[in-house]
Amino acid sequence: MLVLFETPAGFALFKVLDEGKLSKVEDLWTNFSSADTARQVVKLKAFSKFENTSEALEAATLLIDGKASKGLRKFLRVHCENETLGVADSKLGNVIKEKLKIDCVHNNAVMELMRGVRNQLTELISGLAVQDMAPMSLGLSHSLSRYKLKFSAEKVDTMIVQAIGLLDDLDKELNTYAMRVREWYGWHFPELTKIIQDNIQYARAVKLMGDRVNAAVLDFSEILSEEVEAEVKEASVISMGTEIGELDLANIRELCDQVLSLSEYRAQLYDYLKSRMNTIAPNLTAMVGELVGARLIAHGGSLLNLAKQPGSTVQILGAEKALFRALKTKHATPKYGLIYHASLIGQAAAKFKGKISRSLAAKTALAIRCDALGDGQDNTMGLENRAKLEARLRNLEGKELGRFAGSAKGKPKIEAYDKDRKKGPGGLITPAKTYNPSADSVIGQINSAMDEDVQEPPSVADKKKEKKEKKKKKGKNEEDSTVKAEEDVVEEAEPEVVKKEKKKKRKEASESAELQNGNDELNGGEKKKKRKKHAEQEESPEMPIKKKGKKKKSED
Repeated sequence: MLVLFETPAGFALFKVLDEGKLSKVEDLWTNFSSADTARQVVKLKAFSKFENTSEALEAATLLIDGKASKGLRKFLRVHCENETLGVADSKLGNVIKEKLKIDCVHNNAVMELMRGVRNQLTELISGLAVQDMAPMSLGLSHSLSRYKLKFSAEKVDTMIVQAIGLLDDLDKELNTYAMRVREWYGWHFPELTKIIQDNIQYARAVKLMGDRVNAAVLDFSEILSEEVEAEVKEASVISMGTEIGELDLANIRELCDQVLSLSEYRAQLYDYLKSRMNTIAPNLTAMVGELVGARLIAHGGSLLNLAKQPGSTVQILGAEKALFRALKTKHATPKYGLIYHASLIGQAAAKFKGKISRSLAAKTALAIRCDALGDGQDNTMGLENRAKLEARLRNLEGKELGRFAGSAKGKPKIEAYDKDRKKGPGGLITPAKTYNPSADSVIGQINSAMDEDVQEPPSVADKKKEKKEKKKKKGKNEEDSTVKAEEDVVEEAEPEVVKKEKKKKRKEASESAELQNGNDELNGGEKKKKRKKHAEQEESPEMPIKKKGKKKKSED
């Protein structure tokens, strides 16, 4: 019986000298307590040495997967004819048995035998020292672990973190330098600031022009459009700026050179960042873009740390201050952080940004995990998820449009206008009005109005006025009666001629009073006449009595 033993230096085949000892598994370890006793149990038959580290790594990885390398197969064909082979892995034993037709054994006795061989390995294999085994095992273990983790220099995300940080710093410096150029050259040509909005074009124009007097002669076609060029030339003639010297213009041109060089380096750095992001995180780049993806990686520390975060954390990554402020003040928490600058959220309407950001964060978390821990190097998963999110966004907007346009399930209901309704799509929809031909005739309306005027009962205010007039009349009658009684007493003492003259004056005064009352009645409206008629009809049974009383008094 032979035993296959793998070492960092190569494969070893040991011949079992006494197979009877394998029956006593519990006492087998005592036979390997020393090198002499170990040599009585097993003996080295053959040894296959690895030529280099790559061959050792290939053989070790195949053994982990339960496969045999080419060198191992050749080695076994030569030394294992008509022998039983003890192996440490049952999968490897099955493969050897199928391909090489060698009987393989894997049991507790074989494992205990290998444990003893490992204990006395340097003594059993001549020429293999302990100091040689340690560096070989260390190197092989490092290579194996690097291979198992799929480690690659191209997958280092530290470059992305540094690149995005430098890109942000360059943007700040560019803005500062460009504003300094505008402010400095604005003393000489202030109108140019409003004409040219782009900072890079402004710096190129200033570098080419120098003094504003040269603008009329120079050709700006490579920098500016025809319309902007014409405006610059017109403004240079009527500019209100001050004159500056050649030394000042030289310093301004040097600053413009700095702005242009920084912008060129920024463009180069952005291309580098795009290539690194497409290599390291292709699915994340497909979901949110290069800049947002790089900022997420930089904020998380690394791609692996970001892969450990759930989708809810990815959604608000970058808005930590707002989150804890909202939790402290018991207000609404933020819906998005760095992910807000993704193109999908920018396409969504304001009321759908929260929903799309939540869905995008969930899909982005899956894309990050696929990039960090997956085997694939393409962006198919990211493109598929992005297409799903775009379809969801169209679905949300389509539902809202269908709700207003009536293209949703069922037909739109035409509802009557309700003044109490403040919101709702049918709030302003009213039913169509039909033509009423009977409303054209006016005669019936006039007659009905006249009947209403005639039959209209007196109102409460009219009744109050009538009561007041009655009281006034009663008061006047009482005064008249007292005055008449006094006059009768005086008349008895006066002669008859004087009495006649006083009677005439009374008649004239009463006639004038009646005339005045008649004019007042005529000046009043038809309603007042009706009311007075009603009053006279009510007073008519009382009037004859009063008249009789007056006649009696006059006869007396």
